[in-house]
Amino acid sequence: MRHREADRDKSAAARRRRTPLAAAAVCTAAVLVAAAGCGSSSSGGGASKQVAASAKQTIVFATQGLGGEGAASNAAVKAFEQLHPNITVQIQTLSPTGDVALQQLQQRFIAGTSTPDVITSDVIWPSTFARSQWIAPLDRFHPNTAAFFTGQMATGKYNGHVYAIPWFINAEGIYYRTDLVPSPPTTAQQLVTDAKNAMAKDKSLKEGLAFEGDKYEGSVTALQSFGGNLDPSNINTPATQQALTFMRSAITSGVAPPAVTTWQEPNVESAWTSGQTAFALNWPYVLQESQTKPAVKGKTGWIPFPSATPQASLGGDDLVINAKSTHQAAAYEFIQYLTSPRAQITRAINAGDPPSIQSAYNAQLFAKAPYYRQEVAVFKAATPRPVTPVYPQISTQLQTMISSVLSGATAPSAALSATAPTVTQLAQTVSSG
Repeated sequence: MRHREADRDKSAAARRRRTPLAAAAVCTAAVLVAAAGCGSSSSGGGASKQVAASAKQTIVFATQGLGGEGAASNAAVKAFEQLHPNITVQIQTLSPTGDVALQQLQQRFIAGTSTPDVITSDVIWPSTFARSQWIAPLDRFHPNTAAFFTGQMATGKYNGHVYAIPWFINAEGIYYRTDLVPSPPTTAQQLVTDAKNAMAKDKSLKEGLAFEGDKYEGSVTALQSFGGNLDPSNINTPATQQALTFMRSAITSGVAPPAVTTWQEPNVESAWTSGQTAFALNWPYVLQESQTKPAVKGKTGWIPFPSATPQASLGGDDLVINAKSTHQAAAYEFIQYLTSPRAQITRAINAGDPPSIQSAYNAQLFAKAPYYRQEVAVFKAATPRPVTPVYPQISTQLQTMISSVLSGATAPSAALSATAPTVTQLAQTVSSG
């Protein structure tokens, strides 16, 4: 998805959900993990001669970020150093393109270097990193896991240990035109009815619903956000069939255009901000952007997709510590600062990154950016994709399945029956590896 500033192109934009550009690289990482071994450690990650947090030292923070995000990271470092004058933080800027950034990290991990110490990680990377013992377990620091949204906290856990701390959260929700839809729909059928009524009321609308249907990771997150079950032990469930059927019927009924089979986040964003659709599935950055777009300014609502048990596909970034770092205590001090309410609120206002810590959603934040009020409900419904090192291979299978359904080549039930055994077998390779 696209960011707000001109220098945030579509490759950098994938950071918010990250997976489309990073998936291929994570596949490479999974192969490397298999070659390196499949163990996981509950110790300090193998680093020796640990430096105390109170000692004079320098740590390296590897992160992505251009424009407002880069400026926000620099400001956070300065603020941290003022509070901890004995710790200097050097920023190592990773590529804004997800797969390139991952390759940069892989090269350092494989080389066994002790830096960077703190690393920004896509929410789907920690299990891969942990399986190969590239990152340190954080249990000994006793992180307050309850302070974060449950769905994102789950992405940092592997084999019973905490390996990652949420930095900022993203989840996929439904945008709706409050001037055309008086109250948010509470069921999928009501959404369809509301979309048709809106199209009849406003002839300038080109579609009733816009969503990501291209053959890439975005279609997988759409399936999950529409209520699909991605549990690899059994994806062939009524909920998944219902979600696939909804996606296909949206096209055949004329609520969504046939073109959605080629649409990615920027296409959906454009359809929404131009005012040509009544509903759109997309990430929270569009909520902030909507405050400045005349076609939807003051007319934007955002909710989890309406279903019996709402869920919103999870995206965002975590923070991890290099297992080879000799500055792990100081690194964790830095992570604690970055995830403090003060730092999180400042970043949310200045860079638009939604806080990962729940207590940051308070009067101070809402006074500066009132649109964050709408985000809490979606984030509480945030649901991680399968937390497994083989997720990229699973995603490839799901993308093919979804594409065949949306194109009309395969019925939802047949597609699920054909794909489910392969997905389950892939997941089982981890437990048996």
